[in-house]
Amino acid sequence: MSVIVDEAILPNPTFKSAWDTIKTDSAQKERLIAQSLLALTLRRSFTFEQMPIHGLIVLSGEPGTGKTTLARGLAHKISEALTGHSVNFMQVDAHAMTSASLGKSQKEVTKLFTQTIPERANGKALIVLLDEVETLAADRQRMSLEANPVDVHRATDAALAGADHVARHAPNALLIATTNYPDAVDRAFLSRADLIETMGPPTAEARKAIIQETLDLFGSKWSGIDRLKSHISRFASEAEGLDGRALRKALIAAAASTPTTAMNPGKMTAEQVSHAIKRAHAGRQAKKVAA
Repeated sequence: MSVIVDEAILPNPTFKSAWDTIKTDSAQKERLIAQSLLALTLRRSFTFEQMPIHGLIVLSGEPGTGKTTLARGLAHKISEALTGHSVNFMQVDAHAMTSASLGKSQKEVTKLFTQTIPERANGKALIVLLDEVETLAADRQRMSLEANPVDVHRATDAALAGADHVARHAPNALLIATTNYPDAVDRAFLSRADLIETMGPPTAEARKAIIQETLDLFGSKWSGIDRLKSHISRFASEAEGLDGRALRKALIAAAASTPTTAMNPGKMTAEQVSHAIKRAHAGRQAKKVAA
């Protein structure tokens, strides 16, 4: 099983749309771009001992808040800033490494950080997305040898050593890690992050932007959607508490209210949208109870 689930050369239009899709504070987006560029700039000019920058950014937040999508969009924005230079992108499946047969997790993690990343960052900027990093760098203080194989402990040790290796020997590499459960990530790994940003549920303005964008997409194919736009503020209010993914899915679900709207989403009604948002809240509550 390959641990690399996606590769691309940036800039890339698909990645640009990922950046635009996530409606978050503009200041947060600017911090992410600035920190990324600073890490690449300083690490190319100074040793790690002179400037202890790991080139590691962590995006934290509940599922559905857009961490992975924003990370992919950030990779595109970095490539845009590095004008005249193409940038390699690589997305890593942490589960593939830690679900390897017993005794191999540590080897897979070590190979990723000490061979694969440095080789691909040789002479060219490389952005590596470590999705759901809590799987890769589990908090050792929360583990027990009874519940967790020694191999899991060793994989975390390898991830820490690997991050240090990349910091010292791969100045062209930037690591972007996402986590749904920051408390489950080893503290030593988080301490290596140059920046940790928390993604929360969308604000009222962000919810309006998400609804507007989704209705615009429907409207680009089916007429009749425009009459729903006068209800955007109402929909945004009803959707308070939903994450961005759940809100988009609710709007899509509204189009599945009847076979008629499924064939022609332009015939959706405001009541159908409101009902779909209500169902999304109910589903969210059911998941909380189950957890």
